[in-house]
Amino acid sequence: MRLVALVEAVDHVCCRYRLAAFRGPLEAAGHSLDLRPLPRSWAGRLALGRDLAGYDAVVLQRKLLPRIPLALLRRRVRRLIFDFDDAVWLRDSYSPKGFTDARRGRRFRAVVGASDLVVAGNDYLAAEARRWTTPARVVVIPTCVDMGRYDSGSGFRVPGSGLNLVWVGSSSTLRGLEQFRPTLAAIGRSVPGVRLKLICDRFIDIDHLPVDRCPWDERTEPAEIAAADVGIGWVPDDPWSRGKCGLKVLQYQAAGLPVVANPVGVQADFVRDGETGFRATTTEQWVHAVRALAADPGLRHRLGAEGRRWVEAGYSVEAGARMWVEALDRLARVRKAG
Repeated sequence: MRLVALVEAVDHVCCRYRLAAFRGPLEAAGHSLDLRPLPRSWAGRLALGRDLAGYDAVVLQRKLLPRIPLALLRRRVRRLIFDFDDAVWLRDSYSPKGFTDARRGRRFRAVVGASDLVVAGNDYLAAEARRWTTPARVVVIPTCVDMGRYDSGSGFRVPGSGLNLVWVGSSSTLRGLEQFRPTLAAIGRSVPGVRLKLICDRFIDIDHLPVDRCPWDERTEPAEIAAADVGIGWVPDDPWSRGKCGLKVLQYQAAGLPVVANPVGVQADFVRDGETGFRATTTEQWVHAVRALAADPGLRHRLGAEGRRWVEAGYSVEAGARMWVEALDRLARVRKAG
């Protein structure tokens, strides 16, 4: 099947992890994938699809098009696939207007209803999509990571040398970590020698917890994660965060790190107590988990190794590519039958 994806930008994190990463495996299976940035102008949106007749399917990533551009695109292309990895029918956790947005909701329902296939990043997102289309048209394909880019993690630092926590994200998600400052400060007070590496494009200071500033760079990100001891994941417990696909947790686990995270959304599935890390909700639970990992390098190694095996089995690029190939083959069969 010849595919073209309309994306926010070809170097955007969603495009890189959810589409571009699969190009090689898709080509090996007989498919092709081109990437194009969505036009930003109204005229460009109205022209969407005019030059796409030669493709078997168009992947619209995340964007909730207005009614007229969506109708024109749908009319001009053979098949429409919608791929999304956030609760895009809502405003985000930090909006002063609250989560509900009537316009986003209408556009989400329209895009889902117009699509031949809807690819959701997790079960929470898929459940919402299935409300507005034939459930069989919705599949879950998680955000996946390229295991080859990640070292296996250190795991065995010398006892007494301190513990290096790591958090990776962007300016937007750093707002969540800012809300988490009091717990991070409590960890700094309670666990001797603990430090926090921030891999980001913006940084914050935290009382009692030394912060190592590491400017984000796609080329060095995997090695910087793998050089730490423990990955941390914290998100607000709200409808927007339950739609997140847990990329940072997957990155930590791909690097062989144990993870401490609050059990919100997919983080509750990715982080299993005593197997791949520890779930923590209260400050006391966070301090206890970090203290236990600081005291036992063998525990860190065991949990990190299990997390890496788990990601490789279900959240690697190879695993995700198999899901895409199955979904595309099924879509092709449905079209022929129709």
